[in-house]
Amino acid sequence: MTHSPTHPARTGPLPLAVLALLTPILSLAAEVQQLPPVTVTGTEESTRFDGSSVSEEDLAVRRAISGETAGLLSDVPGVVLNAAGGISSLPSIHGLADDRLRILVDGMSLISACPNHMNPPLSYVDPSQIKSIKVWAGISPVSVGGDSIGGTIAIESAAPEFADPGSGTLTKGEIGGGYRSNGDAYRGHFSATQAGEHVSLRYDGSYAQSDNYKAGGDFKDFTATGRPGRELPLDEVGSTAYKVQNHQLGLALKDGEQLLEAKAGYQDIPYQNYPNQRMDMVDNTQYRFNLRYRNRFQWGSLDARAYYEDVDHKMDFGDDKQFIYGSAPGIVAPGMPMYTESQNIGAKLMGSIDLTEADVLRLGGEYQRYRLDDWWPPSPANLAGMLNAQGEQATFGGMAPNTFRNINDGQRDRMALFAEWERAVSAQWTTLLGGRYERVTTDAGPVQGYNNINTGYAQSAAEFNARDRERNDNNVDLAALARYLIDPTKDLEFGYAMKTRSPNLYERYAWSRNAMAAIMNNFVGDGNGYVGNPDLDPETAHTVSATFDWHSADRTRGLRITPFYTYVTDYIDAERCAGSGMMMNAICAGPANATARDQFVILEYVNATAALYGLDLSGYLPLAETTLGAFGLKGLVNYTKGENRDTNDGLYNIMPLNAKIALTHALGPWDNALELVLVDAKDDLSDVRNEIETDGYALINLRGGYDKQRLRFDFGVENLFDTNYDLPTGGAYVGQGTTMSINGIPWGIAVPGLGRTFYAAATVKF
Repeated sequence: MTHSPTHPARTGPLPLAVLALLTPILSLAAEVQQLPPVTVTGTEESTRFDGSSVSEEDLAVRRAISGETAGLLSDVPGVVLNAAGGISSLPSIHGLADDRLRILVDGMSLISACPNHMNPPLSYVDPSQIKSIKVWAGISPVSVGGDSIGGTIAIESAAPEFADPGSGTLTKGEIGGGYRSNGDAYRGHFSATQAGEHVSLRYDGSYAQSDNYKAGGDFKDFTATGRPGRELPLDEVGSTAYKVQNHQLGLALKDGEQLLEAKAGYQDIPYQNYPNQRMDMVDNTQYRFNLRYRNRFQWGSLDARAYYEDVDHKMDFGDDKQFIYGSAPGIVAPGMPMYTESQNIGAKLMGSIDLTEADVLRLGGEYQRYRLDDWWPPSPANLAGMLNAQGEQATFGGMAPNTFRNINDGQRDRMALFAEWERAVSAQWTTLLGGRYERVTTDAGPVQGYNNINTGYAQSAAEFNARDRERNDNNVDLAALARYLIDPTKDLEFGYAMKTRSPNLYERYAWSRNAMAAIMNNFVGDGNGYVGNPDLDPETAHTVSATFDWHSADRTRGLRITPFYTYVTDYIDAERCAGSGMMMNAICAGPANATARDQFVILEYVNATAALYGLDLSGYLPLAETTLGAFGLKGLVNYTKGENRDTNDGLYNIMPLNAKIALTHALGPWDNALELVLVDAKDDLSDVRNEIETDGYALINLRGGYDKQRLRFDFGVENLFDTNYDLPTGGAYVGQGTTMSINGIPWGIAVPGLGRTFYAAATVKF
């Protein structure tokens, strides 16, 4: 079993070593000579319905602050982050997250391969590799959507670069690093390009590591509860440490308008611990290969892509979740290994046909073949002698002698065809109309529990194996958008979309109604257990939204307002799982599970009707131009409300009303900001999940940046006054001690946010 270092007794590089490395690099920055101009090709087909883009300046600022790629989305209107592992936060658009979003990484549709979704798509790339981000909130063109209902996030690494004709060989690169005080986190990255007129070779590599972070104050008191397991300081957020390295090699060939690009990527995560999950990632390895061909013809353009992804994922208890068993205190159980492997093969072909100067027709097809195996080898621990939270001997049977088959030969295949017509009706009006058909087939093989003695295993497995498990979904997407340029300072964009998503493999095929197994299947971080439902229907969302964009002619000031409404039929929610039994032998935790409050429960996925509505607002305004620099204001406000219309319950993990307001300052190469973050109390909850209420809070952040020629330096402090606050969408804290038993975890503790954090980062281009 792999253990994660979570305390200062580390023998690796320290912050001073990072600074010592960066100092000579910074001193050399001024000596780097100007490179000849280059040609960059391979960008996506342009459209007037291109979503929201994150500017290069904002990307640079967020890279310095955040250690994860999802953090680059923090300032996009309508987007919030649901906390998970240190590099695996889940973006949420208007209350819809995870598999409800189409997330494209260099055009690849990646899939989490874990019963806790510990390896979401954005966790597979380092922030330093990201060169562009586009977000379609709610309504996305069918050419970039599919099998999703909440919108699309497309991130791209650097496009290949080539030397200009006659300029010789192009050699360039970048090196950088950063440090964050809270968690003693540090990272570094390096990239290099060697290119001629027709051939380009690029390498990107990165490394990042962090210990547990600390909250703004004490948020727990486990000594009073007598909770077994390792004790941590009362302000230390257990199971938040991580270590990761990423590598990517790209080769591109260009001949006129033709571009052939191949990328190979590798990621290794020795550990990434989770404060809101009962297990930790103790190893995750990903290999990916991505091949793309683009060409421009007289009739339009052709874009073809094929990719392959292989993931080997392992979970167990990290250091903070080691548990004690037997009659002698201090004896540590060897753990509970859980393994997942997946293969993801995909291809997409799209042609953009220029019908007239005003009309573009996009036709395309997509294919994805996904295979998943999720199995849990027999535990080496004598679990029949384990103590529960009250110091009493547990009565559940051991996790042996069989291998537990959570998902056996899981299959999820998608085939899609789409057509999209974009028309410039006049100088003021542009329209987009698209349709998409998808055939989604899912299936899974027979399963087994650890043994046949425990009725929670045997009965559930027998029922699952006896039924037909193949499901075929015929899904239809529609999108209609219009954009009206009222005058040079006002734009209006509005539309309607019908989007459909089929259930993932865990929602359909996580079969065990045994409480212990159920709590290991949870990708929302609420501490509860989940049972799949093979009879789930696909979700279908009907969304209407409009965006009014006012800006000055010189675009120095502006305001964007986006109201939205989404009505979802067959929304995949949850209901209490009924059954009989007690403790870990329980089938859905007994009759009390149906009415239990203020504790963790077992749930089963069911279809329901849901509605989500709200408003996004963002703006910027110059204040003054002085000899001390230019001052301005910018900010955003997000509000989302979600309801289960069948039960009148709240939807889970909906961010309450929140806002960011920043006083900005720019002087020459300096760019600074004082930011106020405001979040309302979360009291509109999902009662069926016993969602935890959180208080409102306000944070002050300071940041500064220096960007000149080929040198960039960022520094700042987050949560200046060390405020102690809970994350409204961070889930339940189960980050230390005995995490297996539902009764062994204190209910009602939310995952706290980051305490005061100083950071600094530097990048040099050569």
